[in-house]
Amino acid sequence: MTDPLVYLADVKNIAKQAGQAILDIYHAGDFAVFEKSDDSPVTTADFAANEVLMKALAKLTPNIPILSEEACDVSFRERRKWQQYWLLDPMDGTQEFVSRSGDFAVNVALIIAGVPSLGVVYWPTQDTWYYAVKDQGAFKQVGDKITRIYANQVNLTKPFRMAVSRVQDHAKVAQYIKGQHSYKTIALGSCSLKSCLIAEGGADCYLRLGPTGEWDTGACHCILREAGGDIIDSEFAELSYNQRETLSNPDFFVLGDPSVNWQSVIIPHKTERMLDDE
Repeated sequence: MTDPLVYLADVKNIAKQAGQAILDIYHAGDFAVFEKSDDSPVTTADFAANEVLMKALAKLTPNIPILSEEACDVSFRERRKWQQYWLLDPMDGTQEFVSRSGDFAVNVALIIAGVPSLGVVYWPTQDTWYYAVKDQGAFKQVGDKITRIYANQVNLTKPFRMAVSRVQDHAKVAQYIKGQHSYKTIALGSCSLKSCLIAEGGADCYLRLGPTGEWDTGACHCILREAGGDIIDSEFAELSYNQRETLSNPDFFVLGDPSVNWQSVIIPHKTERMLDDE
């Protein structure tokens, strides 16, 4: 298997190309919205970005399979044999695209032996990349300016900063925070952008409650780990990739400082998706 670092520059460019395809539609305002079987929205912009990513990655690495949110009809029997594969979310934050908040992103991850080993998150409206390669550190690039990023060290004797969605039910999230701890919320759009906010020290944690797929976490998981953070499931176990029939994630926690005793703060819980997998 090739060192993932050799793909980084190309993947950053490919992610920007997909982001430009989204922006063209976003600025024109001419798009259609459809409903998936899980009731989540998908737009013609998602499909346009997916086409760019699939074609460009197939050309870049013809021998590495690709798994995308918009092209995930691959049996577990087949994909469980993959030693490495691209994991894509062509547009993370479709609802943010529809509501025109601008907080949507292109997610590209390379998973090697079940581990997110390259992650690129591109934020088209801000011309901003977050990216990492395993054991090489995490970085943010705005235009031509590149900065190494680190997650924040957390002191639980003070209020911690929790990233939340603008449309999230804050009361639903609050029920999983133990009452003796105080916090303030920071609202941002897509799942991956909130995770990247934590990776750069702009927030301390994020509780994701509700349906997501492995493509929502693959890229930002690599970035978070290289910045000093992590993503764990709602029972404080490690997230897995391509280890189950389902590609759905359980509820999960994004943590900027895993050394903190988060079990003293967050109430663990088992989700229905986890029960379905057992």
